[in-house]
Amino acid sequence: MQLSDFDFDLPEGRIATRPARPRSSARLLVSHGETLHDQRVTDLPKWLRPGDRLVLNNTKVLPARLNGLRPRNSAQGPVEAKVELTLLEPTPEGHWSALAKPLRKLVDGDRVVFSDALEAEVVSRRESDVVLQFNCAGDDFDAALNAAGAMPLPPYIAAKRPADAQDMDDYQTVFARHSGAVAAPTASLHFDADLLQTLRDHGVTFTEVTLHVGAGTFLPVKVDDVTTHKMHAERGNITPEAAAQINETRAAGGRIIPVGTTALRLLESAAAEDGTLSAWEGATDIFIYPGYQWKITDALMTNFHLPKSTLMMLVAALMGHEHIMRIYDHALAEQYRFFSYGDSSLLIPPRTAAKGGA
Repeated sequence: MQLSDFDFDLPEGRIATRPARPRSSARLLVSHGETLHDQRVTDLPKWLRPGDRLVLNNTKVLPARLNGLRPRNSAQGPVEAKVELTLLEPTPEGHWSALAKPLRKLVDGDRVVFSDALEAEVVSRRESDVVLQFNCAGDDFDAALNAAGAMPLPPYIAAKRPADAQDMDDYQTVFARHSGAVAAPTASLHFDADLLQTLRDHGVTFTEVTLHVGAGTFLPVKVDDVTTHKMHAERGNITPEAAAQINETRAAGGRIIPVGTTALRLLESAAAEDGTLSAWEGATDIFIYPGYQWKITDALMTNFHLPKSTLMMLVAALMGHEHIMRIYDHALAEQYRFFSYGDSSLLIPPRTAAKGGA
């Protein structure tokens, strides 16, 4: 498999910079086996059966983009320089790793001030990021970060417009609970309280898991032979209760349908070869591409992905390469909106569709 096998032409105008409102009014391209259906997210109950279980990623996106000033004394007196930081993840020592612009001008011991309540010291500068020690922790840190930070919009949106106050709501799921992500589980952004209740009334069940999405999700694949690509690692956990719910659904014949590739990657990382799930906690760097042997996933709800990305390879593994390219050709022809704030798809692979029912 070559990287070019997962490429397609995407017009600039197909990249969504704002989400649909209300959330659940976004379009939904349903692929049921080999057939395609143009729907809305509100049509999900038509395609899900009582007893199906949707698996939701309840990670909470941090307002991880910070603009600050680095004060220094110079021969001409005190000077300040602008610094832009994007938090990546906490370190075992209680510090934070972060991307920085300009990285090369920061040195160990530098202080960066973001607000009256939030500042950080550069503990160390590494090849591609810095390690920071903030002046507060716990609830005080969360409050100061919420006041000073902005949502870390994906590069393809940030290049078109800056994050604003509306993104603090738009780029967060309605069931976000556990802070730690620097990118949203975007398929989940389509759910609102009304849709969740409609699905419950229909007999669909829900399980929450946590995978803290990292900035590495946007890193390009730089190798032609995709099988040699090394994935970034992301932290997550599945509680004993969540594992038990999923196992019970499988035993009863219900389908396990992750909402988003992050929930899917976590489930496939934790599942045994026979699909049995146990409580799990750790970091996963699972890379799913065509030829992968599925353990637990029966279908997937997911947005439309970047050309030549690992997520294109994942959906190709689920649906088959030829068919996923047909799905994307259809989405482009029918003017679907792409990426994080775009429309969605429900991918029910032939092996699942063949079992009957919607």
